[in-house]
Formats: sequence, C-alpha cells, structure tokens
Amino acid sequence: MCEAHAYMLKDSEEEKILESVDLVEFEGDEIRLVNIFGEQKTLRGRLVRYESNGGKLIFQVP
Repeated sequence: MCEAHAYMLKDSEEEKILESVDLVEFEGDEIRLVNIFGEQKTLRGRLVRYESNGGKLIFQVP
C-alpha cells in the first residue's frame, strides 16, 4: 500500500506539509492528517485534488 503526501497550494506552488499520510479526517472546518509515524497536522482549508498516480493530497486555505 502506498501512502500519499500532503501538499498546501500557495500562489500556484505546491508546498509539502506532511509525508506518508495514512489518515485524513474532516472535523467541522478542520482537517486532521496523520502519517504512518504518528505525526499529525491540523489545518483549515479544503481538499482541492487527490492524485492516486502520484500519491498527492493537495489542500488550499480559503
């Protein structure tokens, strides 16, 4: 199984925010990301695109 890497879209550039994401949870207006090492990131924004071929989750803040 391949984990995805999470990116934040800023000014048309993708900035990696977390590698090997294993869990994505939407809790109200927050998104919680957890990777295979237990690292967590919480962000406010929206999921713009998921690319299964490249294993990318791309988020954008409003």
